[in-house]
Amino acid sequence: MKTFACGDIIPGCGATFTAPDVQGILVQTRRHAVEGHGMAEPGTVSDEPVLAHVRDAA
Repeated sequence: MKTFACGDIIPGCGATFTAPDVQGILVQTRRHAVEGHGMAEPGTVSDEPVLAHVRDAA
């Protein structure tokens, strides 16, 4: 399992994501980038910083 906390790259954002793999995290965070932070579709600009902060879930 993998986990990601949006607050690691967007100060003040409390959204967290958990998925079986990195691809699952990216699916969720791409949507969140568009809906939660107003990024343009498809939200893939966020992939690089997200990948740098994805962790193994405890």
